[in-house]
Order: sequence, then C-alpha cells, then structure tokens
Amino acid sequence: MFDLKAMNAALDQLESERGVPKDKIIEAIADALAAAYKKDYGKRGQIVRALFDPQTGDVSFAQVKTIVDESMIKMEEEAGSEKAAGAEPETRRMGDEEIVEELGGEKRVRYNPEHHILIEDARKMKKDAVIGEEIVFPLETKKDYGRIAAQTAKQVIIQRIREAERASAMSEFDKRRGEIIAGVVQRIERGSIYIDLGRAVGVLPREEQIPGEHLRQGDRVRAYLYAVDEAGREITLRLSRAHPRFLNKLFELEVPEIASGVVEIKAVAREAGMRSKVAVATHDTHIDPVGSCVGQRGIRVGTVTSELGGEKIDIIEWSPEPAEFIKNAISPADTLSVALDEKEKKATIEVAPDQYSLAIGKGGQNARLAARLTGFKIDIRTKGVPPAARSAVVDEAPAAVPEEVAAVETEGKKSDEEKPADTVVQLEK
Repeated sequence: MFDLKAMNAALDQLESERGVPKDKIIEAIADALAAAYKKDYGKRGQIVRALFDPQTGDVSFAQVKTIVDESMIKMEEEAGSEKAAGAEPETRRMGDEEIVEELGGEKRVRYNPEHHILIEDARKMKKDAVIGEEIVFPLETKKDYGRIAAQTAKQVIIQRIREAERASAMSEFDKRRGEIIAGVVQRIERGSIYIDLGRAVGVLPREEQIPGEHLRQGDRVRAYLYAVDEAGREITLRLSRAHPRFLNKLFELEVPEIASGVVEIKAVAREAGMRSKVAVATHDTHIDPVGSCVGQRGIRVGTVTSELGGEKIDIIEWSPEPAEFIKNAISPADTLSVALDEKEKKATIEVAPDQYSLAIGKGGQNARLAARLTGFKIDIRTKGVPPAARSAVVDEAPAAVPEEVAAVETEGKKSDEEKPADTVVQLEK
C-alpha cells in the first residue's frame, strides 16, 4: 500500500524544512486512513481508529465504543414513545453524538449501538470495565478505497500537517520573543509593513516604524519581536524598529562586552529616528563601558546608527549617585552645579550661558531625553540671560530599564515609559 522509502524521505523533508515532527505526521496518516475507512466501510456514529506502522507499512483498524449506563443515555424506545405523545424533547448534535435535553434541564445522549455499549454487556467481555472507559473491537482490514474516501484522507493529512506546522512555528517564535529577527519586506498596506520571516509573516505597524525611514518591497530588514499572537489559524508576529529594546539588542550584537554581561545597559531614552541616550555601566573596573560601546574610531556605535537610519546616539556612563548620573545625562553640555530634591524627584542644574542652548537641545530634546533617562524633573538655569528666559523646566517619565520592561513579557504592548513623550518645556519668568 505504501512506498516506504518515498514516504520516509517525505517525512524527513517535512521535519527538516517545516519543523513538523515525524510522530505528528504519522498520527495524521493514521487519522486519514481511519477517515477513509469510515467513509467507505463505516456506519453512522461509528468511531474508527487506525494503527499505522511506518517501518513495515502495516495498517490495522479497530472500532471503539464508550461504556455507558442507562442513566446517561436515552434509548430509542423512550424517544419513540415521547414523539407519539407529542412531547419530544429538544435535540442537538455534537460530533457523532446526539444530545437530548429533557424538559427539566437534564441532558442525555441518544443511544447509538455503533458508539455506545452498556456496562452490563461490557462486563461480559471485561470484568473490571468501568463507565466512561473505551472498548476496542478489531475490524477487517481493507485496502481498496473509493475516490471520495481518498480525497477525504488527503484533506485530513493536509489539515493535520498545517496544524502541526503552525504549532511548531508558534513554539519557535515564542522562544525568540524579545530578540531581533530578520526578514524581507513582502508588501506594504495602509502604512503597515508585512515582513516575510520564512515560516510566518511579521507585521511592522506605522507607529512602530522609524519616522522618516522608507522601506520598499524586497528590502531586507531587521526588527525587534515583541509579541506573538495566534488568532484562529494565523500567527501574527508583532515587530518594532522604534522600541527602545531594539536599540539594546543592536548593541548586544555589536558589543561583545554587553553580550557577555561585563558591560550592562542600565537605561535607554529614545526618540526613534532622531536621538537616543544610553546609560551603561561596567562590572569590571578595568573596562571602560563608554569606550566599549563606541568602539575604535566609533565603528561600533556607527554600525548601530547606520541600522537606525542615522539616529544620533549619546552613550553616557551610569552612576549610582543621582547627581553624577544627571550631570552625565545632560551631556554634551557642561554643568556648573546640580541640586537635588529627592522627595519631589527634581533636579536643578546650573550651566554657563554659552552651554544653555546646548543643555536644552533642539526643541528641548537633550533635556527631555535626560529627564526620561534619569527619572528626574530637570530645571536648567543659567545667568547672563534675560529674566524671562532664565530657566527651562523639563518633566518627563523615566526611561525604561531593560530588565524591568514588562510589556514584552505580557501582551507585547509598550509601557508608557517607553513611548516617546510630548515635549514639555516651560520658561520661568
């Protein structure tokens, strides 16, 4: 019946190319054979199972009956008498069983001799039989099937292989959640970019794209996988290039010290496509964390910048002392002094007049990112300017610390701390 050599070659190919385990395919073949047998030789309500040996190609069939007692079923005699009296209860079909709902709300199964066997009869064959157990009856093996039965078997095999392939892909990508994956732009619809990842298609929504970046069909692109959803028969991979963790993972790929854990990214504040600030620390006093990330002649940070379409990246040294950390975060501007209000989470920074515009940055960007990076409300003051513009106050949500980003582990939605906030720059009079 089977060309075992060709079949085993096909099984090996499915397992290597699509990740479908052999045992799942063998189960699908057995189910397909049982469906074909039932189509040509079975009876209504009959449960047929097939046992397939892939080594020899032998197939055996059996009928399965469920052990029941009279309280669980409704016999045909009862149904006939109720119908004659005009009080036939409501019935509905569930699979091969017909469920009968009594007037009092009690539900029973209509007795089918091909599906059920009474406990009294079952104990004649098996003394220790219990209700709910299955009794197996061998069936005559058939080798000839009609066209419809063969088509039914084919459909069962295709459906089961697709289900196994989908489950395998779901498991694979679920393990890769929180990593960078690469693919090819398949199509662009209504601003969303669909990326072919081989075994699944990823979606890069407009809000997760880098502003100003234009991808075209056929472009190879890398993105951060932050969520894996399964809706019906489709697997949806949620991708992002604007997520702060995308920046973290890029540095892990480019900086061996970060990948090994010697250098740690403590916090990231990012406005995708424009500018980012990254705070790093080292666990080895002999290693410069900033220099490790920058690389010789800036090659490491330059590679990350190129991947992000020219986004500027400020790498600063993290410090456990808030004042020192804030001083580093406001760079490249030099500060004269930093005064902290720990209770209000507010920092007052004084800078020289020629450093004032540099501290604030274009559109308040530098001060805004520093506030998000440190988690402090920053008040930048200077002398030698008109009283109407003596200080700029920037209040921003703190940046997400990589180890504490909970959105990736839940439903893939970024927390408010990770999303670019609106500019808040106030001038004190």
